[in-house]
This record gives sequence, C-alpha cells and structure tokens, in this order.
Amino acid sequence: MPRLYWQFTSRAAGKTAMTHGYLGKVARIDLGRRLVEVEQPDESLYKKYLGGRGLGVYYLFRDLPPKIDPLAPENEIIFATSVITGIPIAGMSRFSIIAKSPLTGGFGEAEAGGFFGSELKAAGFDALIIRGRSENPVYLSVLDGSIEVRDASPLWGKNTKEAQEEIRGELKDRLVRIASIGPAGENLVRYACIVNELHFVHGRGGLGAVMGSKRLKAVAVRGHEKVEAKDPEKVRQLQDYMRTRWKENPGSVSRSTLGTADIVMPLNALGLLPTRNFQGGSFEKAEGLSGETMKSTILTGTDGCYACPIRCKREVRAPEPYETNPSYGGPEYETIVAFGPLCEIADLGAVSKANELCNAYSLDTISAGSAIAFAMECYEDGILTKEDTGGLELRFGNADAMLQLLEMVAYRKGIGDLLAEGVKRASDKLGKGSSRFAMHVKGKELAMHDPRGKTGVGLGYALSPSGADHMQAAHDHAFAKPSRYVESLGIVEGIDPLSLDAEKVRMFVYAHLWWGLLDCLGVCKFIFIPHSAGVLTPHHLVDLVNASTGWETSLWSLMKSSERGLDLARCFNVREGFTRADDNLPQRLFDELKSGRQKGAKINEQDFQRALQLYYEMMGWNQDGVPRATKLQELDLEWTLQQISSN
Repeated sequence: MPRLYWQFTSRAAGKTAMTHGYLGKVARIDLGRRLVEVEQPDESLYKKYLGGRGLGVYYLFRDLPPKIDPLAPENEIIFATSVITGIPIAGMSRFSIIAKSPLTGGFGEAEAGGFFGSELKAAGFDALIIRGRSENPVYLSVLDGSIEVRDASPLWGKNTKEAQEEIRGELKDRLVRIASIGPAGENLVRYACIVNELHFVHGRGGLGAVMGSKRLKAVAVRGHEKVEAKDPEKVRQLQDYMRTRWKENPGSVSRSTLGTADIVMPLNALGLLPTRNFQGGSFEKAEGLSGETMKSTILTGTDGCYACPIRCKREVRAPEPYETNPSYGGPEYETIVAFGPLCEIADLGAVSKANELCNAYSLDTISAGSAIAFAMECYEDGILTKEDTGGLELRFGNADAMLQLLEMVAYRKGIGDLLAEGVKRASDKLGKGSSRFAMHVKGKELAMHDPRGKTGVGLGYALSPSGADHMQAAHDHAFAKPSRYVESLGIVEGIDPLSLDAEKVRMFVYAHLWWGLLDCLGVCKFIFIPHSAGVLTPHHLVDLVNASTGWETSLWSLMKSSERGLDLARCFNVREGFTRADDNLPQRLFDELKSGRQKGAKINEQDFQRALQLYYEMMGWNQDGVPRATKLQELDLEWTLQQISSN
C-alpha cells in the first residue's frame, strides 16, 4: 500500500473573512523541499485577476526566474479556480492549469470542465501552486483542507484509469476527483496533457510533461466546504433562467444531442474541415465521422460537467478491431478531425481508439494528430523512409500505423521520440524542407479550424499567448450579422468572415478580451458564445459575479481584468524572448486551399501583417508587440516594466 510522505493541515492557517464566491486561500506546495504554505491574498488580488488565467499568470510571472527550462524544478504548475467556481449554475465548472510550456517555451495554459474545479473549492482552496521536484513519484491528496503527499511509485508507468482506480481505492472514496498523467507525461512528451476523470482534458501546451518532470503522478481533491454566494436568491434566478431556456436554444440542443461533433458536417460543407494536413478543406468520407453517425452507431451514453444539464460529453464503445472503453469518453470534434480528415482516416472506430489511447497515455489529441499528419506528409514526400519509421507505412489513411505511432510517441520509441518533441522541433531536426509541413504557431500545433475561411481565427492563432489556439475568440461567423448579444460587446454591424480590415481587427480585440474573461472566470464558452448558440449573455455573467461575491462590478471592469491577464501573459512571453516574428502563421495558410468549397481561398500575407499592426495599436502595444509603459500603468502592471525592458 502506498505510504504517506508528509502532510499539512491548512486549518492551522485560520479562516478568512472573505467567504463569498472565493475562499481566500492559495496553497503553495514545494515537492523538493517538502513544504506547504498557505497564502491568504487580499481581496484586491481577486478583483484584479478574478481567477483562472489571470490569477495563474500573476503568480507565474511573479515567481519564476526568467528563461528557466520548463522542465526544471523551478517551474510552477498552477491549478486555479475563480470567484464563481462552485456556484451551481451550468457552465461555471471550468478551471485553468498554468505553467511555462515545454512545447512553446512561453506562457502555457489549458482549461477543462468536469467536477475537479468545484471540488477543489469544496476542499478549501482557490488555487494550488506546485513547484520543485520530488525524489520519488508522488501524488497529492487535498481533502477538506488537509494536503498529503503520498508515494506514487506503484502507480508510475500506469495509465490514467489504472492510477485513478488505485488512488480512489487507497483513499476509500469513489467521489474523489483526480487529475493525472499517464506514460506520455512521465516520459516528458512535450504535448503531454493532464486528464481529469479520464475524459475532461487539459490538453494543450504540454502541461502533463511539467507534472512528469516533478514526478507528480496525480492530484486528488475532495471536500465538503460550501461556497457561499452573497446573493443566493439572484443565483437561484439565474439557475432557473438557464434551466428553462437552454432547450429553446438550437445550439445547446445540438450540442446536447450530438456533442461537439455536431459541427463536423457543417464545416465540411463550408469547405473548412482541415484535411490532409491542412492541404484541403473537405473530406469526402466526413459523414462517417459525424456526430450523427456516432449517435446511431457507437454511442453508449453521455456525461456532463458540474451543474450542467446539457451533457455534451460522449461515451462510446467501438467494436473490434478497435474496441474502446466508455470510461475514456468519446472523441470531441478536435479529436475526430485530428485523427480523421487531417490524416485522411475515415474509420470512426479507429478515431475513437485514438481518443482512448490519448486519454490513457495523457496525450493532447490535437498535437498528437498533427504530429502524425506531419509525419505522413514527410513520408509521402520522401523526407521520412521506412528505415526512419521502423517499417511503418506512414501514408495518409493508414489507421493501424496511426494507432501504433501513438504508442511509440507516448513511450518515446523509435520515430515516436522525434515526434514527441512536437512538429516544430521535429522539423528543425529533420530539415529537408519539412518545415513546410509543420503546422504550428509558437511551437504549438494548430487546432482543427482553417482560418482561410474565417480570418479572425488566424488572428487568434497568431496572437494567443499560449500558441495556436482556436479558443481565443468566437469564430468569425458569430459576427456575420448583428445580434443583441454581440451588440452588448460593442459590435453593432455584421462583419465579413473573410475580411482583415479595421472592423475585423476591432471585432477580434473585443472578442479576444471577452473570451479571455471567460478563461479568467472558468466559464464554459458554449454557454456564452456570442450568437444564437449561447444561452446566457454578458449581462448575466456580470449579475452572476456580483451575486457570488457581493461586489458591484461592471462589464467594463471585468473586461479590464481580462485585459490585465492577457497583457501580463504577453509580458511573460516578451520576458522569455518572444518577438513580433512569433505572431505569425504557417506559410501553408497563405497558400491556396487545394480542395473543398473554399478551394483557392488563402490569407493575404500583407493584409495579415497590417492587421497584426493594427491590433497592437488598438491594444496599446508598440510596433514590436510589447505593451507600452502607459498601458501597463493603466492596468496596474507597471511592476513588470523592469523585467520586460531588460529583455
């Protein structure tokens, strides 16, 4: 039986007076020094940063020495909730994990839903900040204010399901919520993810490798502390509104019925379904990978997040030869496309098996699928040979080779060791023109949305502080025509999805700040998408923050908190050596699409560069993309100036 290493009880730190919406306790755990401390931040810190991205990047910038190796003990991995996490309304379940990214070398952030975030609050903490490196594998147990560091040596090498079952057995509680890594995290794959409850995934940026570098197998949380709202009656009104309205919302009903795979066929029809490593925009066999096909064939059940009735998560059991375990859920849209059209694989069973392997091994499905598509194109171009691949026929469409390669990546075997570094490092090492096929921004592989048909997504990829990320702003079609929701963000006229003019940049600025706010507050973007697919409006979110905390904040103030977090993440990257040149897109996106309804579409590179410059100016940044001193002073971030000016 695993033994207890050391223990800390936070009750000794005493209760704080701040009891509405947040707890006022942040636990700092040093695995190398075997030390736990509890900070009790002043209320002003919560008002400035709210939680999630904002709180995480504040601690990351403040604590980390510049230019450290992301896999060094000095790196921190931060689990951050927000001032509304734990309030029982649909969409308030997400939380952020933040660290310096092993994949990009800059700011790393990933969010996921489920029950872990609300359970962490119930266990007595707003955030956990973990640093150092344990001599032996360990896991954290955070139970009702008590933090224990337990031996995980018997768990090392096991997949996430095996680890979760053993930890729950040891702690004698089936309701313990567990975020863990599998072999990919242990083997420091640079896009290893963190998996909570086996199918809620903090996927992007390689944060699972940071856990692996610390020899931290898992974090288990369980608690009974109730998060009190200042105005429970207002919370009940918002609960009732959500409960009665979501079924009237076509987007929510579609997401409930088909999961995120509901957009496979619409995007295929638009010619914006990434195919053959972003060479094309349509896949002739897309219907076999759609949400409709999944529902009628392999779907066994659905799951959802804390307090959410929509239940958009899928559970599937694929038949032989790719039989899957429903415990690992089912493939989301991004996963379907990354292992399907991107690799020209049409077998839903094989794609579902790839999803299971990634969740078991703790691999980001987007980066893993992109790495395999990159390898397939290199193989067909002659850059990689059978001698390089260990005999694998790495041609587009080879499902068995794709699944075998996932295992090789997770265990860093053969060609898998190269691909475990991500497509940027792999292409740098391979040379021979392979960089043409490396679809990444800042070292992070592109998500499964082609900006040649929605240029705002291209701005999102280029300007995300964490590298290519499709969740940086609502996609362009949300703003194609005015709506009451969009107008509340200051966008009162429809905007062409293909434009890159001042109107598009202004739209992106506002949308970028809005979606950044959702990351600070740990809010599901499907509940707050700014068009007909969203159920709640920006005004509802303001009401919720005030009902939770007792503050009298405004949408303007909340958007400023988002801007503060975004600029601080930008400053972190500037300090780490990022420049304007890193705000770019793969050359392929400036070339024409080869197939699909959008065949011939491309992004004009000169227009794109002008749009970047205009974004900098609208944000109060200089021509190199560095926030100006006056902007940082406005945001109360002047304390960063010395570090970024000396870079």
